[in-house]
Amino acid sequence: MNIIFHGQSCVEIEFEGHTIIIDPFLTGNPLATAKAEDIRADYILVTHGHGDHVGDTISIAERNQATVIGPNDLCRYLGFQGAKTHGMGIGGAFQFPFGKVKLTLALHDSSYSPYGSTENIYTGMASGFLITAEGKTIYHAGDTGLFRDMKEIGKHNDINLAFLPIGDNFTMGPEDAVMAAKYLKADTVVPMHYNTFPIIKQDPDAFVRSLAEEDIKGIVMTPGQQLKL
Repeated sequence: MNIIFHGQSCVEIEFEGHTIIIDPFLTGNPLATAKAEDIRADYILVTHGHGDHVGDTISIAERNQATVIGPNDLCRYLGFQGAKTHGMGIGGAFQFPFGKVKLTLALHDSSYSPYGSTENIYTGMASGFLITAEGKTIYHAGDTGLFRDMKEIGKHNDINLAFLPIGDNFTMGPEDAVMAAKYLKADTVVPMHYNTFPIIKQDPDAFVRSLAEEDIKGIVMTPGQQLKL
């Protein structure tokens, strides 16, 4: 499979015959090198309702006739906007044509504010994703703080690649993300959710060096960079 990082928490994964994109925040993302209209995806996975994660979900879904996968309350709302959706609950798993998706806990809030509106719509629990396909497992933590059940996620899953937020303020900071990496025991860890806005400015190279001190492999992916798994 081929992994493409688009900045913030947006990750595109190309499988044999299928493409998915997670948290497609491209329009308005100052770090993104891709444009929403260039994305071709069969499935869109959304961790929670915040605008920097829902992003271009509706437009990408409509143009590609893609199915949106995510927490049930969020999918219900996106369904009202015309998207084809598959809602799930925390701890639930489902076998899709590209592979299995399981929703994991994420310690974060989740609401959506339509552009130009003062309305704040509750969209259920935030989540992360465990994606298992082609003999590999990817963990996308979503926006979350550190939680000890990450030990259980690492214990019961052989994670090849983990995307962990390091921005602090709204999510884990680098120190807690190192602890999360130790819990998860992933083969490789990639930092995400940093430097998009001043309030979440971090040094990803320093984070990777901290991982190395714990004998954990880390990779900094720049927007547009690809990784073969």
